[in-house]
Amino acid sequence: MLVLLPPSETKSDGGKDAALDLAELSMPQLAPTREILVQALVDLASDVDASCTALGLGPTQASEVERNAKLWVSATRPAIERYTGVLFDALETKSFTKVQKAKALQRLAVGSALFGAVRAGDLIPAYRLSGGSKLPGMGTLRSLWKPELSKALVAEADGLIVDLRSGTYQDLGPIPDALIATVLTEKPDGSRTVVSHFNKHHKGLLARALVISRAEPTDITGVARVASKAGLRVEIASPRELIILT
Repeated sequence: MLVLLPPSETKSDGGKDAALDLAELSMPQLAPTREILVQALVDLASDVDASCTALGLGPTQASEVERNAKLWVSATRPAIERYTGVLFDALETKSFTKVQKAKALQRLAVGSALFGAVRAGDLIPAYRLSGGSKLPGMGTLRSLWKPELSKALVAEADGLIVDLRSGTYQDLGPIPDALIATVLTEKPDGSRTVVSHFNKHHKGLLARALVISRAEPTDITGVARVASKAGLRVEIASPRELIILT
């Protein structure tokens, strides 16, 4: 089972590991595109204004450009520690036991505009690139990643994939047979609406449940069972879609 998480715009600083080595990342077949994008960001960083425009950054976010300028030389840390925010707070990786941490490294991956996708333990630097960004002189990220990312993810999983990425990142590498989760809020009158703020939180809780569980789900029924045991209120909407109710 592979649980594929969305990335976060926010990322932790620093790291204790050596500089980026693309040859050491999971899914090495993605290395050529990764190298093109990393170098493109490094080159673009020499023009702060152009970087801010391409990356959708405001005037107070110039430090993000500096991160990109140092992509080849800055320290790295495991991807599961690099990404921060609501979903990763709910995942609570710091509370994992040694056994659970080992399962996280085995079961979790994170979608990435820069790297396509990385395993939880892959060592990466801090960077700024969103799935909807378009770098000067290049096509869309979707056009760069779609021909190869889908195949790489399917091969990496070798079984069930639970795709918790947002739509933008799913478009970079669609996985037609993956299970997805939709978070809905149920109102007192019984009506349901898509939530935004709690969406990432509940997906983080689902990912945590799938990591710490001793079960090895092979279909949506098994995933729903794990989620329910973890205290989540879920429904099976279709063979591929799980509803999480808040």
